[in-house]
Amino acid sequence: MNSELNKDVTLVNLINKEKNRQRENIELIASENFTSKGVISCLGSILTNKYSEGRPYKRYYGGNEVIDEIESLCEKRALEAFSLDDSIWGVNVQPYSGSIANIAAFNGMLSPGDTIMGLDLYSGGHLSHGFQTPTKKINISSVFYNSVSYTIKEDGYIDYAHIEQIIKENNPKLVICGGSAYPRDIDYDRIRRMCDCYMLADISHINGFIAHGLMNNPFEVCDVVTTTTHKTLRGPRSAMIFAKKENDLYKKINESVFPGVQGGPHNHQIAALAFQLKEVNTDEYKKYITNVKENAKYLGERLMELGFDLSTKGTDCHLLLIDLKPFKISGSKMERVCELANISLNKNTVYGDKSALSPSGIRIGTSCMTTRSMNHEGWNKLALWLKECVNICIDRQDKYGKKLVDFNVDIENDSNILKLKEEIKIYASSLDFYDID
Repeated sequence: MNSELNKDVTLVNLINKEKNRQRENIELIASENFTSKGVISCLGSILTNKYSEGRPYKRYYGGNEVIDEIESLCEKRALEAFSLDDSIWGVNVQPYSGSIANIAAFNGMLSPGDTIMGLDLYSGGHLSHGFQTPTKKINISSVFYNSVSYTIKEDGYIDYAHIEQIIKENNPKLVICGGSAYPRDIDYDRIRRMCDCYMLADISHINGFIAHGLMNNPFEVCDVVTTTTHKTLRGPRSAMIFAKKENDLYKKINESVFPGVQGGPHNHQIAALAFQLKEVNTDEYKKYITNVKENAKYLGERLMELGFDLSTKGTDCHLLLIDLKPFKISGSKMERVCELANISLNKNTVYGDKSALSPSGIRIGTSCMTTRSMNHEGWNKLALWLKECVNICIDRQDKYGKKLVDFNVDIENDSNILKLKEEIKIYASSLDFYDID
């Protein structure tokens, strides 16, 4: 730990506590990953000191000669990572997050009140794709724009017939492809044939697969592609917007990022992203992202053998969506038991759910533990541990009742959970994990 930071004992202890939690846990949050030490070094560098509003070589402050070079390098590597022609595509690497990237992209393409169309949140879509309820506009994307949504079918797959129907009925200015809890590939070509408007793909969860040809390529038919950089890409927590240069679209989106929706970019994040994008272009990363996909498929098969009901009966990426209704337990209960047992995952809506706060499923991803070199033996162990967590949920529900408040009574002292926690802690601590000084 840095000697200056060591002066704040309280904070150092908390950071070390989180470090130990990560080392001793099985991390299955699909939107998380472990960055390299190189990325962390960039994030903690002197680059955080510099203010650089504007675009490279067109700044509003002086002293940005080096920052211009870093951001330009990041843009170059981003285009190379996805094999894009810089005469056709441009990229903005300044967005602070995926939600900001989406709002900036919308603002560059649309006028307030225009109709946007995205995958419904309860079907695996994202908040920033126009989420609203019948009584309330939840996300700013639904406040500024007229939001309509498409859904999945009972089998968990996107309902393409429904997409076509909604497009005909609403004539949207923008169709959004992608989500945060959809385990299958998307037929971008099919959607393109349905609409004569802007088309945007949010590839935040699946960018690593697309970069190496392991999933369909949205760049072939979309006008704009947005993505976060910290999930399967394994970079810092930031985002990118790719946009076609024709009809000044790229220019409009750049102006929307700044001065439209945010101020000076975070140069330490951009440098960290540049570092990671270099790795994305390597055979080593291709092997990694291939393993992520194979591990998800393998884990899914093991879970189904144990009686778990997987949405779409499998996955095309890193993500598994599990319907717990056959076990008659909720995602909230499963998440809580797993958390206490040193397994991190999240409750998630599945087909038929109407509440994100009390859903019937869980979402898990294989990116983090693939980074930590978990092998087939480990994934087999995990499948059995997850089934054990289900059984604990059922037993506690039978004993204390179905209400969550009753279910959680004295749960921290549950002997079955404590025993499982110790077993998982020992195993997780044996896996690859870096030491950050």
